[in-house]
Amino acid sequence: MTNHQSFIFLHETIRIIRVQSPDGVKRITATKRETAATFLKKVAKEFGFQNNGFSVYINRNKTGEITASSSKSLHLLKIKHGDLLFLFPSNLAGPSSEMETSASVGLKAFGTPNVVEDEIDQYLSKQDGKIYRSRDPQLCRHGPLGKCVHCVPLEPFDEDYLNHLEPPVKHMSFHAYIRKLTGGADKGKFVALENISCKIKSGCEGHLPWPNGICTKCQPSAITLNRQKYRHVDNIMFENHTVADRFLDFWRKTGNQHFGYLYGRYTEHKDIPLGIRAEVAAIYEPPQIGTQNSLELLEDPKAEVVDEIAAKLGLRKVGWIFTDLVSEDTRKGTVRYSRNKDTYFLSSEECITAGDFQNKHPNICRLSPDGHFGSKFVTAVATGGPDNQVHFEGYQVSNQCMALVRDECLLPCKDAPELGYAKESSSEQYVPDVFYKDIDKFGNEITQLARPLPVEYLIIDITTTFPKDPVYTFSISQNPFPIENRDVLGETQDFHSLATYLSQNTSSVFLDTISDFHLLLFLVTNEVMPLQDSISLLLEAVRTRNEELAQTWKKSEQWATIEQLCSTVGVQLPGLHEYGAVGGSTHAATATMWACQHCTFMNQPGTGHCEMCSLPRT
Repeated sequence: MTNHQSFIFLHETIRIIRVQSPDGVKRITATKRETAATFLKKVAKEFGFQNNGFSVYINRNKTGEITASSSKSLHLLKIKHGDLLFLFPSNLAGPSSEMETSASVGLKAFGTPNVVEDEIDQYLSKQDGKIYRSRDPQLCRHGPLGKCVHCVPLEPFDEDYLNHLEPPVKHMSFHAYIRKLTGGADKGKFVALENISCKIKSGCEGHLPWPNGICTKCQPSAITLNRQKYRHVDNIMFENHTVADRFLDFWRKTGNQHFGYLYGRYTEHKDIPLGIRAEVAAIYEPPQIGTQNSLELLEDPKAEVVDEIAAKLGLRKVGWIFTDLVSEDTRKGTVRYSRNKDTYFLSSEECITAGDFQNKHPNICRLSPDGHFGSKFVTAVATGGPDNQVHFEGYQVSNQCMALVRDECLLPCKDAPELGYAKESSSEQYVPDVFYKDIDKFGNEITQLARPLPVEYLIIDITTTFPKDPVYTFSISQNPFPIENRDVLGETQDFHSLATYLSQNTSSVFLDTISDFHLLLFLVTNEVMPLQDSISLLLEAVRTRNEELAQTWKKSEQWATIEQLCSTVGVQLPGLHEYGAVGGSTHAATATMWACQHCTFMNQPGTGHCEMCSLPRT
């Protein structure tokens, strides 16, 4: 009898209250006479909140708030055993629509809302994105203000619409994919774009480290390769033909393959719902060794400076480009058509290189717990087309390929460029099994181990175009300034080539003369007189197309010294003496200085020997 009475007493006093929050449901143990203040302290401790960082309601619609009262007990508040209460963080507790609350909760629980996305991503996330259709005169039976299934707006991820475009679109845009995930009744509350990992999770203490032990908690999941349904960039557009032609000139003159980085910007691609376009304004050619069938990249000491100058010009590194060209008939100017469905579009080595570049340039994303997901870094190939003319093809590799490359799980096949090979586990590294699906000779779908692996499962193709109306971020000249790192052609960047360029480009508009990407890089990176600390005003003038700012910089002492250095190489610049007269006493004194022919040091007037190298003036 005593035991029975004890059971009744516990049943009446101890109760379990369920509390639902954006992170899930937790159970709080309380007593019948426990005050609301004590109960809320338990809730705060359980969920990891400060005492005033949340609100608890009896009803889901945020009515019946439980305040931190020390005089009211749970019994007086009519909170019984098993009741469900609703917790909202303080930043979400204010009045808002159900849609806004759900989206915000999803970001709070799963995403990283503190990251700053690219401007194009911020712009597209605010767009409607729907595909509006006009009233069909044959199928629509309603008035002009009505809508039916034949004219109602379509979602940006509608596959039937994308398949009926000309040409058909196989991959929806990344923002259309996000709209698909965040649609529906939950409004994306549980959306989390997880990055794939092929590594063993650290911190598992239940066993010895690999290779002596592994468990299901730390073991990475097997990967089944699927063709990615979306792409981060939908179009690559070169601003004008000159940008591409100057890059191809190296192959035309040497027959060797060439490599370059694409600098430009990301803009909206209006041909595809919520699409992104990579616009290419310039191509930077780093140090490299090229042959007829290989490329080797060398260390580039100027890489960081180039990125800084590009950023000040409003540009960024958006991709890389390489040539794969073999001349077929020099008289007709045709090239071999070697990359097609019967061979390969990208080799396994090129896929691994593209994956490495994409990992180095991740796409900032607010829906990923890591703050980044995928990449907008593109790959362009100059190769022969079906008509035996030079074509530009664009690609990316999938996020699965990026993960395999990042965790060093993918190898190229030596004798078959169209095949890759998933590494096998060793004592140094555990590699998860990688599979892909194929069709056997009987038409059945089978799962194959990715040893070897057709790289077509990893490739996403991107349309590459040139605009009908060319765009010019930089000026185009009949006698352009030489491109960097082309010493093998006898094209060097020095003050003689600068003087020759200035003497051949005598435009009255100084901005047109100086708006050359390769010239600006030379002014910043040359070893005689680098202008890295004093060229910001000129870069701003080029970025904003402001001639007044360019003229202001032209009157600086740095440009006067540059002109004086050019005059010492035997090329007389037009208007140099007139400019010196206008420039004032400082520029007049500079004009009387002389440059040593041996070391180019600027010496004071009246001296017969160089102050730097002590060699005679003449």
